[in-house]
Amino acid sequence: MVKKENLVYLLIGQDSLSKDIQLRRLKQEFLAKELEQFNLDILYASDLNLLDLQEKLSCLPVKTRKRMIVIKEAQDLKEDMQDFVLEYAKKPLNQNILVLDIDRKSPKENNQFIERISKFACVSRFKEPVRLDTFTLSRQIDLHRPDYALRLLNQLLKNGEKPERILGGLRYAWERDITNSLKTRKRIKLILGCDIEIKTGRLKPVFALEKLVVKLCGLKESFS
Repeated sequence: MVKKENLVYLLIGQDSLSKDIQLRRLKQEFLAKELEQFNLDILYASDLNLLDLQEKLSCLPVKTRKRMIVIKEAQDLKEDMQDFVLEYAKKPLNQNILVLDIDRKSPKENNQFIERISKFACVSRFKEPVRLDTFTLSRQIDLHRPDYALRLLNQLLKNGEKPERILGGLRYAWERDITNSLKTRKRIKLILGCDIEIKTGRLKPVFALEKLVVKLCGLKESFS
């Protein structure tokens, strides 16, 4: 039995980096690099009308088997285009690869459209990116995940977050924890020690913070 070829793809979620990687893979699979400019259309739902969409889908590929039409922010498609795209997805043209990119939470009124078209598409779901702040960092430390916590720390520093703000955020996250006062005192002591190392120049801020994160993650055994 010959496997049916996927002609409609649905990318759902807010992880734009992962979705860009998936889109790049689709382009590599279906489009010749030297002919990509002739066979790829990137459209935005808010600027799109039904006639333009129909025209793009009716174009023939140039010197290759497939064209690709990508609709960004597809959750913003107007009702008439939702109906058209749904009917198209049931019987897509073999010459086209249609990609619907939904890059944020869809309004409730569009949930039915997404649910219905998912039946006729290859669906990939992408998680919302992790919120990058000191509270997320403290959570990873609570979970005793030093590798991930260190990656978050270094990304915070690359984003321009000041060491004193990172220390302040960690202290704020834990200082009102009354469920384990001994553990909290240990954490605050380590944070104060790191602050002194940075202010006195004993260690460079990045090294002092990395040392702190490793020590905080290692508190598990003492309080298990």
